[in-house]
Amino acid sequence: MYHEAQHSFASHGVKFSSLEVDLPAMMAQKDKAVSNLTRGIEGLFKKNKVNYVKGYGKLISPSEVSVDTIDGGNTVVKGKNIIIATGSDVKSLPGITIDEKRIVSSTGALALSEIPKKLVVIGAGYIGLEMGSVWGRLGSEITVVEFAPDIVPTMDGEVRKQFQRSLEKQGMKFMLRTKVVGVDTSGNGVKLTLEPAAGGEQTTLEADVVLVSAGRTPFTAGLGLDKLGIETDKAGRILVNERFATNVDCVYAIGDVIPGPMLAHKAEEDGVACVEFLAGKTGHVDYDKVPGVVYTHPEVASVGKTEEQVKESGVDYRVGKFPFLANSRAKAIDDAEGVVKILAEKETDKILGVHIMAPNAGELIHEAVLALQYDAASEDIARVCHAHPTMSEALKEAAMATYDKPIHI
Repeated sequence: MYHEAQHSFASHGVKFSSLEVDLPAMMAQKDKAVSNLTRGIEGLFKKNKVNYVKGYGKLISPSEVSVDTIDGGNTVVKGKNIIIATGSDVKSLPGITIDEKRIVSSTGALALSEIPKKLVVIGAGYIGLEMGSVWGRLGSEITVVEFAPDIVPTMDGEVRKQFQRSLEKQGMKFMLRTKVVGVDTSGNGVKLTLEPAAGGEQTTLEADVVLVSAGRTPFTAGLGLDKLGIETDKAGRILVNERFATNVDCVYAIGDVIPGPMLAHKAEEDGVACVEFLAGKTGHVDYDKVPGVVYTHPEVASVGKTEEQVKESGVDYRVGKFPFLANSRAKAIDDAEGVVKILAEKETDKILGVHIMAPNAGELIHEAVLALQYDAASEDIARVCHAHPTMSEALKEAAMATYDKPIHI
């Protein structure tokens, strides 16, 4: 809202004499939203007669969990089946200690007491770019340091280039193929020592706050997995079969602690499918059809395969694209940066992947998710009537461009 007021209000005829950020009030609004959401979950527990034990649990047998409760006591919870759903934790980097004040994880980055003049983000994945985008729009100078040659390596290459250009236009700086080899917190700020990923001359970079965002790691420490002999892979993820069962009878695992995309909505689907199996029904989650969203501005959302993955598979394919610059609604609200890109099999027109960069791409992607779920052709989307003027029309036009040609460009 602050960024929009700064950069867009005047051209829409909305004028004001002064503008400032009240960070404590902004944080209070965020805390209230978080509190309401978590209380909502506790309410659902009560409604569904779920016994909520607060504490740190570890498995002591395939049917028992010992819990050190938050009031200092201990209790043992018994069950016919156990589902491990402990999620993930911030991946630490060697030689960098997170204090959540000057060197922060995404948790600390959501609770800074003041807007940093200079914020350095280590890692150009989803979370690092999202947090950088937030503080950048509040006025911080953002530098992103990434070891790999590209930002968000899982993203479609063509869309990634557009996305990076957009972030750079907003003032975000990128230092790719660069590694952090030293951190000095002895002064007021933080001084980072950098060098090229391939080795070479060292440079220094100063910051008020450093965000460590080099990915996440399964949270399995102290759960008693070793004691029960529960198998994990090299990355520490719990190995499960198609029914989410571990190698130990009656112990199951879902979400970030098992292989697959580390996303809350994927974990939710895992949970539903796992419980369906336990109830004697059939559950299924297709990880190829889980949407991913980068919550920056503009957002980037995708589902299915990237063009690089389609090429690698050897399938003949067609590409259809439609820019938001040619979309009526985007032009009317003066926020027309972005594109819809569709990949479809040449012979059958079956949609293989959809990639959207737009202000509300995270909402627009679900029409594409549904299309993939039903093995739709691009012509199927193209022939569906879309309301005008809406951003969704860009998806229809991209589908038209895939199997034939668009109208409005």
